[in-house]
Amino acid sequence: MDFKEHVTQKIIDITGLERETAEKSIEVPPDEKMGDLAFPCFPLARVMRKAPPLIARELAEKMSDDEMIDRAEAAGGYLNFFFNREKFISDTVNAVLDAGESWGASDMGGGKTVLVEYSSPNIAKPFHIGHLFSTAIGNSLAKIYKHLGYNVQSLNHLGDWGTQFGKLISAYKRWGDKDVIDKDPINELLKIYVKFHEEAEKHPELEDEARDYFKKLEDGDEETTALWKYFREISLAEFKRVYDMLGVRFDSYNGEAFYSDKMDEIVDILRDKGLLVESDGAQVVDLSDLNMPPCIILKSNGATIYATRDIAAALYRHRTYDFYKNIYVVGTPQALHFKQIFSVMERAGWEWSKDCVHVGFGLVRFDGQNLSTRHGNVVFLDDVLNESIEKTREIIKKNGSNVDDIDDAAKKIGIGAILYTFLKNNREKDIDLNWDTMLDFDGESAPYCQYGYARGRSILRKAEGIDFSDADFSNTVSDEEYALAKQLSSFSDAIRSAADKNEPFYINRYVTNLTKAFNKFYNTNPIMKDDVDTETKKARLAMVDATTKVIKTALGLLGIETVEKM
Repeated sequence: MDFKEHVTQKIIDITGLERETAEKSIEVPPDEKMGDLAFPCFPLARVMRKAPPLIARELAEKMSDDEMIDRAEAAGGYLNFFFNREKFISDTVNAVLDAGESWGASDMGGGKTVLVEYSSPNIAKPFHIGHLFSTAIGNSLAKIYKHLGYNVQSLNHLGDWGTQFGKLISAYKRWGDKDVIDKDPINELLKIYVKFHEEAEKHPELEDEARDYFKKLEDGDEETTALWKYFREISLAEFKRVYDMLGVRFDSYNGEAFYSDKMDEIVDILRDKGLLVESDGAQVVDLSDLNMPPCIILKSNGATIYATRDIAAALYRHRTYDFYKNIYVVGTPQALHFKQIFSVMERAGWEWSKDCVHVGFGLVRFDGQNLSTRHGNVVFLDDVLNESIEKTREIIKKNGSNVDDIDDAAKKIGIGAILYTFLKNNREKDIDLNWDTMLDFDGESAPYCQYGYARGRSILRKAEGIDFSDADFSNTVSDEEYALAKQLSSFSDAIRSAADKNEPFYINRYVTNLTKAFNKFYNTNPIMKDDVDTETKKARLAMVDATTKVIKTALGLLGIETVEKM
């Protein structure tokens, strides 16, 4: 039973308010002592020609208590509702147990397709720790939208085209050794790429050579195309190995190169619509009326640019998927770029352009250092994941844990710790990674939530054989038990908020607060002690079971796995 809906209907029945007005007016009080829900009577003052405090008192007298509402009290101009705790806890816990992994799920996305573009590393460059920001957010959003019933397509728009490949081809032909590169592809390609930039500073003519090589690639030259395919294949194999560690899967790896034969149509469309103008030899769309620089479509030498490819990609996705939303999880420094291309698409008359959304995120520092592949000061994600796993393994050994498979546990906890760190704040906030914070088993961290889950599972193992399917909740109405049930009931709100704002942070905050509520419940309400009566024990075991199910589901929406023992 939906308690908020029940309160809403009672207010409508007594006041005659329109449903929309009543629903928008009801709020959650800032202090639990003020009730579970509150209705401000101020909107009724003009209609009833009475002061709000008087209206609140009159309404409180008319509100008859029922099985769901324990009481209604006037407090100033507010009418505060207090739920029947036993009914609320019983309904919530049983609903969670019945729903299982689908708790908080919805069919609101039925028949609608959401595209989530994320990760998108550059071919032949390292998958560094900065790429994880996009990967963590995008993977979580894809899971969140799926939980809400949307058909989700995860897209990896690989950076596999552009002048950097001319540089890499030049570097490979000068300093490349295929046998060496095959043994350690990304590291060796990075070395020769960095060497190219070092040499180009002393010999600027190398830049011209690189541009010539890319022009050959665009023209389909056999040798340069073969090299490009080689770079792409060995890079993608390395990327997929890292994705496997993270448990990330994509439905498409179509990168920039995939759209190289689709850009002429974009140029023709924009030209036919009279949107292209010449600027210093380049063909651009003037956006000065929007206080934005022009969007370059063709460079002065006739070559396309990444804006052209992104517009071509958007049109292809619209035709292929007929999307409800087309989400780009790309760093905030690219905000202007997306504003430009969305504006161009709108001016092209594509109404669906309003369904394209840029989801930006901040910068990542490791030990206070920014990352740059050009100068080689890069922190490989692979190295960070492995170090986190190893540090976690040492913590597990030190704590004397009885985990069945220490390698599996260390991997899930170590990787979970990093993912949690990327998702625990507003996504536009910069991150400075710190091992002590990430692997803090007692603070706001993935290990803290995973330990809460493992503790719950341990309790249930000890209670094996006890049937709590028919639990009586009449004696489990303490503040801690009620607070835990309220946390369980609010999961769907957190999921919807995360989707509405494209912010996994809401799930992160939710599962942390749920774990805190569970620990408080556990520490103040004995479960398996001999002096706990059978019915109370069964009710509390049901709450433990429900809580572990929701912790697991919530962490899963963040891409974080749970462990049975810690």
